[in-house]
Amino acid sequence: MNHLDELENKTIYIIREAYACYRKTALLWSMGKDSTTLLWITRKAFFGQIPFPIIHIDTSFKFKQMYEFRDKLAKEWKLNLIISKNTDALKKKVDPKNGMFECCTALKTEALKQTLKKYAFNALLLAIRRDEHGIRAKERHFSPRDTGFNWNYQDQPAELWNFYKTNCVQGEHLRIHPLLHWTELDVWKYIRRESIPIVNLYLSINNKRYRSIGCDPCCQPMDSKAKSITKIIQELEITKVAERNGRCQDKENDYTMQKLRSLGYM
Repeated sequence: MNHLDELENKTIYIIREAYACYRKTALLWSMGKDSTTLLWITRKAFFGQIPFPIIHIDTSFKFKQMYEFRDKLAKEWKLNLIISKNTDALKKKVDPKNGMFECCTALKTEALKQTLKKYAFNALLLAIRRDEHGIRAKERHFSPRDTGFNWNYQDQPAELWNFYKTNCVQGEHLRIHPLLHWTELDVWKYIRRESIPIVNLYLSINNKRYRSIGCDPCCQPMDSKAKSITKIIQELEITKVAERNGRCQDKENDYTMQKLRSLGYM
């Protein structure tokens, strides 16, 4: 077994363990490289047919290419797709221009709260990684959120020798992070090996590409000549630029990100 096989096997184990413990499970899919990789591995874990719903938290500000990618893959992979929007906030014209923190809270966190309440999900699979952001490095593979969606980052359960605390109390829900132990480079090498489809925003056009994608107003492309996955891997092996450097920095600083995540942000 090589390194990618070991990563994949651990991820499949975590996915199956989560589903064995919580049948009211869902997977959050943003159409980014990480969540699409998680979607791919989840299909493998259940022999091609995912037995639970896939949630897309739609802020209505995503790139056009992401919506096209979502609809195409949802049809091809026969996904039970739930598109979640905070329609009340959108009617009130909540917009990234009026503040990234307020926008993310209303259009992402609150939208997710509404979906959990509507469908009574008690476990959510997400594709975050420890190396992605310093605050996400505090996470665990199985991470409880209380009834108010709050994350107590100062009281995380120990995870030693692949033993996980998979239970949560009544009214709480569990966030499961099956890719937490992966790196950005691991993900791209796995995408190349498995021929996983990606949004073309990740590939260089006019010497610019996106390394991290989300809402259109909150992302900026970076300088890059990588027009293929192999070129992306070669670029990542020598770059010193942070992955989320193209995201709006008023949201990405450690204090703001920790505050957002403590309130339930993905």
